[in-house]
Amino acid sequence: MGLWAFLGILCAVCAVLCAVGFYKFVYFLSIGYGFAVAGGGLFILIGALTHMTEGTFSWILILQAILFFAYGFRLSGFLLIREIKNAAYRKTLKEATGDEKKMPVFVKATIWIFVSVLYTAQLSPMVFRYVNGTKEDIILPLIGIAISICGLTLESLADAQKSAQKKVNPNMVATKGLYKMVRCPNYFGEIVFWTGVFVAGITVYDAVWQWIVAVLALIAITYIMFNGAQRLEKRQNGRYGNMPEYQAYTAKTPIILPLIPIYHLVKKDK
Repeated sequence: MGLWAFLGILCAVCAVLCAVGFYKFVYFLSIGYGFAVAGGGLFILIGALTHMTEGTFSWILILQAILFFAYGFRLSGFLLIREIKNAAYRKTLKEATGDEKKMPVFVKATIWIFVSVLYTAQLSPMVFRYVNGTKEDIILPLIGIAISICGLTLESLADAQKSAQKKVNPNMVATKGLYKMVRCPNYFGEIVFWTGVFVAGITVYDAVWQWIVAVLALIAITYIMFNGAQRLEKRQNGRYGNMPEYQAYTAKTPIILPLIPIYHLVKKDK
């Protein structure tokens, strides 16, 4: 199977798996996102196993497929459980997304196409590894996989720590554990995870356009994380902005990148 055909089928797989967003549009970038990453990774692995020829398959593909499945399954599972069990979160989600308003079908369709292409681009380094051949310089792939594991671990710990802290004090943002490092450690973990995916594929990008796709995918997910942090800060400012402890916390804790003194993405009212 040719590279473009493989990418086209992968895009279709991602589109089917994230189509849950037509039920609730925020799912395009949350639950459907996890489904697409997990299912897309498994599709690439199955395709590689089914059409395996000499030099097109390696154990690196297995490790990446496991990572993508673990990432997507954890994300979608966590979000589903949180929404089902947490009535307060459902209310916050509805308020944040304007769920009461009807979104035109063509707008949803546009979002659907965009995210399907984006998720395909994010998964593309694994496709390039399969189609272009292994070229096994083991060092960079292993470094990339290690970075991705760190990112997945950060996200998992951040979500667990936030849930635990909100149970104890639901009227304050999480401030302990990883939240001492940055205010959005789960978003930081997401950036780390996809940085690892990009690094793991460096040895298999065979053409300029492949570099462009991989770089743009990393830039896009980084932008989305910063945008998500900005929207989260806006909501938190509205809920906790008058609390001295919240003000002190946000004044000294970077919002998304450790050790980088970017404390706010929302302009304060004068």
